[in-house]
Amino acid sequence: MGMAHATQIAHSPWSPFRHTTFTAVWIATLVSNIGAWMYSSASAWLMTSLDADPLMVSLVQVAATLPMVVLALPAGALADIVDIRRFLIGAEVFIAVVSTLFAAFVWFHLISPSSLLLFILLIESGSAASAPAWQSVVPQLVPRQEMSAAVAMNSMGINVSRAIGPALGGAITAAFGLAAPFWVNGVSNLGVIGALLRWRSAPTPDSQLPAERFVSALRTGVRHSRNNRHLTATLLRAIGFFFFASCYWALLPLVARNQVGGNAAFYGIVLGAIGASAIGAVFALPWLKTTLGPNRLVAAGSIGTAIVLFLYGVARAPVTALGASIIAGACWIAVLSTLNVSAQLALPEWVRGRGLAVYVTVSFGALTLGSMLWGQVARIGGVPMAHYIAAAGLLLTVPLTWRWKLQTGSALDLTPSMHWPTPVLSQHVESDAGPVLVTVEYRINETNRQAFLRGLELLSHERRRDGAYAWGLFEDVAEPGRFLETFLIESWLEHLRQHKRVTNADRVLQQHVHRLLKGPPIVVHLIAAHPVPEKQQSRRDTL
Repeated sequence: MGMAHATQIAHSPWSPFRHTTFTAVWIATLVSNIGAWMYSSASAWLMTSLDADPLMVSLVQVAATLPMVVLALPAGALADIVDIRRFLIGAEVFIAVVSTLFAAFVWFHLISPSSLLLFILLIESGSAASAPAWQSVVPQLVPRQEMSAAVAMNSMGINVSRAIGPALGGAITAAFGLAAPFWVNGVSNLGVIGALLRWRSAPTPDSQLPAERFVSALRTGVRHSRNNRHLTATLLRAIGFFFFASCYWALLPLVARNQVGGNAAFYGIVLGAIGASAIGAVFALPWLKTTLGPNRLVAAGSIGTAIVLFLYGVARAPVTALGASIIAGACWIAVLSTLNVSAQLALPEWVRGRGLAVYVTVSFGALTLGSMLWGQVARIGGVPMAHYIAAAGLLLTVPLTWRWKLQTGSALDLTPSMHWPTPVLSQHVESDAGPVLVTVEYRINETNRQAFLRGLELLSHERRRDGAYAWGLFEDVAEPGRFLETFLIESWLEHLRQHKRVTNADRVLQQHVHRLLKGPPIVVHLIAAHPVPEKQQSRRDTL
């Protein structure tokens, strides 16, 4: 009965709200996101008044997504090596200050198309800097078995704000003027700052190693992501979806204003319909994921989004645009939630911020490039034509990306195994000494050759994911069955970190390889030897 009850809780979409800190942060973030959607929709509509050129309108979406492409990866590296709580507080304070300044410019009628784009770039730069840290916080707020529900609830919170924010912004604009939504956004971050000030993150185990340097952490994060096949599959599926789905986000203000003939209030209703639909879809996601699985769910969401693009292209009446928006919200949350969980499950804790930053960079890169392209297509061939081409392209991605499966990391135990023995030293080794060459000697029976080579190929990805920048496997021409594995790490300190990064899933793979051997492998550690400069040697001789 206890086991069944625990399983029921884990599968409940409301289970994350059992945790007080998650609830407090979620509510504060919801309020902040309402303000953000108010300013976002007001900015897009304001641009249609300042300059209705399709390319200029699409540049609002570009300005909103480009900072993620540029800043998410360095921000992810920082999220893994600094105090996340303090980092988030600083980012949220920056966003609040710039948002308030933006409101002042609108209030005093100083805003222009270029300054509008500049303020969006600055605000979204703060959001981009904090995005990997926010995603890294989720596993600290809820247990692993509730992470999928927590991600879905966070996505629902975004869509609740999307449903409320634009409509509320339209009402506030009508009552208090165009600058009002921007003022609300300026103060909406105060609740998030307060929640972060009250939150105390759980202490992390003392690694007894100094923190990683920023550039090294950045390089290691990229190397890990490139060699993480579970994350790579998620990235490829994300590119296929976001590049084409960006079309309706970039051109929706023109659909509402020019094709349908609506006003700012109608545009807010259209955005609200997307958000409301996404909220409703959240409650169906557990059943959909169980019934369809993550891969079919993303495929269904992509097909649904292609239908949405077609409907926006033909929309000339409000009912058509609203119907498309209802489908759009459900499909968007289904795909976004599934991809986000897939990225989370593919990453061990030590590189989570950097790995999620790579995911964010790729996703928003696809959104940014897509927005620029569809704005240009709309300028040349018209807004409907851009939607039709995007719909056809999105349908093609379903079979073309099907081979890359999602959430394959869910069955992996990515907790540190700590099973690598500490290297034996005959003398002191400086932390920055390097590069370090590690060799592992294997002896196998010929009957195990193919299984051994396949195992070492998988093991090579583990070496590279955890810090090695070069890997090789060599066979002795004089002694068949004798192999030498080699890999290089940039420093001795980085190799010590590599010992702490190996996961239980890696340990299982190593045990499989070792069962194919005649005897235990022989591990040797070598450090690059450099001659002492002549002047320094002369001083030593004199002494």
